[in-house]
Amino acid sequence: MKPEWLTGRLCAGHGVASGSSNESPYPDGTIRMQFPVFQSLGLDLSGCFFGTLNLDFAPLEVSLSNPDHLFEKVRWTDLHPPETFSFWSVQIKTPQSEVVNGWIYYPHPETKLRHWQPPTTLELLAPRLCGVETGGTIYLCDQGQRIKLIDTVRLRARLLEFLKFRVLASQQTFFEADTLLKRQQWLSTMFLEALQLSEQDLDRVWSQARMLYTES
Repeated sequence: MKPEWLTGRLCAGHGVASGSSNESPYPDGTIRMQFPVFQSLGLDLSGCFFGTLNLDFAPLEVSLSNPDHLFEKVRWTDLHPPETFSFWSVQIKTPQSEVVNGWIYYPHPETKLRHWQPPTTLELLAPRLCGVETGGTIYLCDQGQRIKLIDTVRLRARLLEFLKFRVLASQQTFFEADTLLKRQQWLSTMFLEALQLSEQDLDRVWSQARMLYTES
């Protein structure tokens, strides 16, 4: 299957990666500080701008898998605990520019103290691009097709409806011995698409199903 070009909208970031924010404790920008650390770990980001492009796909949420690089517990500053980072090699273009090679830059939110990105947004590292303005269009392509855009609101609603008659028929017994692993195993045979949802989303749907469809 031919890789698909995904279309996103450039949105404003926190200004921490580039150091453009006056409130940032990193005046040189976090990316400039991290580049040599990633270089020592085997990832050469030379040629990329010292800042990130924030690409928004709202209302769709982004799901990523199988990164090209995973660096765990990286200590790159004394001002922040060690962070875990993943990177995906991608192609990037704008309506005004040619295709360039770049990276999805993903600081794992569970190791990040602040400046989180919403689940609809990706951060990109790339050379300087022509025609890049907030609100403008950026196209993204992953040859490995590891980027999925998910309408989580609709998928949660479909899963809740799918659970309805099963819970009505079984009542509380449906929720007995319910663990994340058993839930995922059951969904893998009954509603595979729902495994695209996060653990938090699955918990939310299960709680709604219990509240709506069981007798008090």
